[in-house]
Amino acid sequence: MKSALLKRIGKSLLCTILEAQVKRLRKRQQFKLIAVAGGVGKTSTKLAIAETLADSHSVRYQKGNYNDRLTVPLVLFGQRQPGLFNILAWLKIILANRKAIRQPYPYEYVVVELGTDGPGQMAAFGYLHPDITVITALVPEHMEFFGTMDAVAVEELSITNSSKRVLINTDDSPATFLADKRFISYGSDKKADYRILKWQQRELETGELAIALPGGATLETKLAMVGKPAAKIALAAAAVAHMAGLAQRDIAKGLTHLQPFAGRMQILDGIRGSTIIDDTYNASPPAVEAALDVLYGVKAPQRIAVLGSMNQMGDYSFEAHREVGTYCNAEKLDLVVTVGSDAEKYLAPYARKAGCEVQSFSSPYQASEFVKRRLKKGSIILAKGSQDRIFAEESLKALLKDPKDAAKLVRQSTYWMKIKRKQFSN
Repeated sequence: MKSALLKRIGKSLLCTILEAQVKRLRKRQQFKLIAVAGGVGKTSTKLAIAETLADSHSVRYQKGNYNDRLTVPLVLFGQRQPGLFNILAWLKIILANRKAIRQPYPYEYVVVELGTDGPGQMAAFGYLHPDITVITALVPEHMEFFGTMDAVAVEELSITNSSKRVLINTDDSPATFLADKRFISYGSDKKADYRILKWQQRELETGELAIALPGGATLETKLAMVGKPAAKIALAAAAVAHMAGLAQRDIAKGLTHLQPFAGRMQILDGIRGSTIIDDTYNASPPAVEAALDVLYGVKAPQRIAVLGSMNQMGDYSFEAHREVGTYCNAEKLDLVVTVGSDAEKYLAPYARKAGCEVQSFSSPYQASEFVKRRLKKGSIILAKGSQDRIFAEESLKALLKDPKDAAKLVRQSTYWMKIKRKQFSN
């Protein structure tokens, strides 16, 4: 109890100091700050925006998910997070930040990701005053803390009150939550300010994307990414770049450099000539269904879906898992493998009701061994699940053609592997 109190006090003190330094940096230096919030796709959208801008401008961003009150300020100064009680390391960071504030800032843009797992946390980022804020989606998240979608929407949209311009994905953000907001829209709807005109996927290879820009102009490019969510991520990046004043040729060129990110529709070679769709970073019903759509659209002698529990759903868990279970299509899935208790209790019965063959396991390693035994030559395997207590990425290791590709999976650091060993050793 005493340790937890000291941790809260120490973190609060550090946040206060770092936020004050960011305010001074913003006041003294001329750069544009772009913030990305929303229930799904934040990290991928952040990276896509940063990499599109970086093709022609200097951009600072962090490749991981520094997205809480303590870590977001570190992104602006290019710092790594030390242990909370490493006083010497924090002192060095604070002193280095003071020096950086007085020197010319070498970046034109800073792109940050803003996360929340409870009411009131997003408002704490108001001091950033983003030049552009992107809302990727308003979907169920951390429902054990929010309880209702109304609460989720209020939380995610609170950052827009301190933002100069706001860009919202209206495909995945119910209009009822946006009625009193001023924003620029993106999506596939004909009324969207930035919209997808065409998205043509070539199996699990490149996709051809055409975008309508405000004013009637169009932009066409190829993406080395798969799935409709990838098209929306690229659309968000194109919209932000266009809002920032980049020329169309620079935007199109920047988009061509985008690559799949670890754990986010990453394509890997599997054993027996199989192909793995690694979408294991996290899971929510819209994201799982989008990933399944990609799997459904690929020709293969066998399609297997490894679906882990969607944690952080709270009282919405039954409804969320039922939705995904019902979405499982027996005509397009040869096998559904679930990992975790909620997926077994709630998802599996509805997948069976839909006509699918289903097997359930408590650990990703058990699921992996089962899939390995059932795997046919040339199969397609999709893996999707939440990180907490599920770690669906571990179900893929024994299925990789090249074991070295395990390094491409998410959460392979010493920190995460220690957690996994402890959890699954029992």
